[in-house]
Amino acid sequence: MTPHHDALAARPRTPRTPRSPTRPRPRAFATLASVLCACAAAGTQHTSSLERPAMNAPERPRSSGYADVDGLRLYYEIRGTGGAPLVLLHGGLHNSALDAPVAERLAAHRQVISVDLQAHGRTADVERPLRFERLADDVAALLAQLRIPRADLLGYSLGGGVALRTAIQHPERVRRLVLVSVPFSDAGWYPEVKAGFQHLGRALAEPMRPSPVYQTYAAIAPHPERFPDLLDKLGELENRPYDWSADVAQVTAPTLLVYADADAIRPEHAVQLFQRLGGGRRDGGLDRSGVSKARLAILPGLTHYEVFESPAMPVAVEPFLDAPEG
Repeated sequence: MTPHHDALAARPRTPRTPRSPTRPRPRAFATLASVLCACAAAGTQHTSSLERPAMNAPERPRSSGYADVDGLRLYYEIRGTGGAPLVLLHGGLHNSALDAPVAERLAAHRQVISVDLQAHGRTADVERPLRFERLADDVAALLAQLRIPRADLLGYSLGGGVALRTAIQHPERVRRLVLVSVPFSDAGWYPEVKAGFQHLGRALAEPMRPSPVYQTYAAIAPHPERFPDLLDKLGELENRPYDWSADVAQVTAPTLLVYADADAIRPEHAVQLFQRLGGGRRDGGLDRSGVSKARLAILPGLTHYEVFESPAMPVAVEPFLDAPEG
């Protein structure tokens, strides 16, 4: 042994305190921080909503209200006028208040309807689990109550899963579909992200209290004390296996897929979804005969946790929404 090893051997060992079974290990917690950003990203200037100071109060929407949907009082806000209505669906733990800057940018040339999904923002929770399929039905029912026959849908992460399910289950309601950082099966996430989902639950409620995500929830939610329940429900949802490979064929709306080049979703998974929607199967050709109704945008220098609020996102999305039909 070297003298250094002898000294280490002679040093008395301090007994380790047993780790709580509900408390994530440091490495898992680091991964989980990324997962929470994936669920709740607000990456203004490349800073997540878990790191940056709380945002200033957003400008008031043109109108807002509640729709009675399947036992929910579903909150929505409307900004802008003209064009085909665009429904904006937030990521997990987010809400229409935190996403107001994105809504305002998109509302410059169109009507934007921001929705607080079940248990998020101003929409109170009810005694049912979070399921993409049920949330999609809620969106379709909201459009029916607002007397909007068809709308464009833009969903990010959790909200993107809801938007995709809406296009699958209610194709007649969707004119154009934009999916930002969305997997079509749970296998699309990188393994370390899936490992982080295993720790998503009420144990994180206290560490998250200083974050803008919690502070905004506490300020606007009908029952702020239920934030731990929301974490539990999101954890349960994100740990459920799913695979919508066969269902994607039911999507009839032109679809734009938007991912970051350093996304939490594997790039080959994004390409697989693009191909299942009809894109990337052949050369587009000089006459564009090989160009499908699906579009794929990979935004450079961004992560899953930044892409939704990046200025590059609306730059990619708006020409697609404004393109003539046919």
